[in-house]
Amino acid sequence: MKTVRLYNVTRSKVLCENCRVANNIFTRVRGLLGRSTLDNNEGLLIVPCPSIHMFGMKMSLDVVFLNKENIVTDFVENIAPGKYYLAQNHFGKAHSALEVAPGTIEATSTQRGDEIRLEPIS
Repeated sequence: MKTVRLYNVTRSKVLCENCRVANNIFTRVRGLLGRSTLDNNEGLLIVPCPSIHMFGMKMSLDVVFLNKENIVTDFVENIAPGKYYLAQNHFGKAHSALEVAPGTIEATSTQRGDEIRLEPIS
C-alpha cells in the first residue's frame, strides 16, 4: 500500500508523517477495522471518501476531509465508534478522508480552507 506524508502548507505543520493510502475497494473497505490504537504520526487517507462511519471500530479518530485540490473542506474531531459523519462542503465537495489519532486536528491547528500537500515517502 502506498504511503505519503501530509503537510499542512497553510499552517506549516506536518498533519500526518506516515499515512497509508486506501484507494481500492479492498483497502477502502478494510480501513482501520481491527485496530485498537493509532500512533500520533500515522493515519489512513481514503480515496474517494465523502463520508465515514465508525461501525465496528475500536477507537475514536479525528477525520479531515479534502477536496480534489487537497483543500480541507470539513473535519470532525474525536468521532467515537458507532457514529457516522457526512462531510459538509465548505470549500468544495469532499473527495477524500484522512483518519488520524484524536487530538491531531487541534495539535496542528488545522482549519477548513487549509491547503494540504501530499508528499511521497520513498
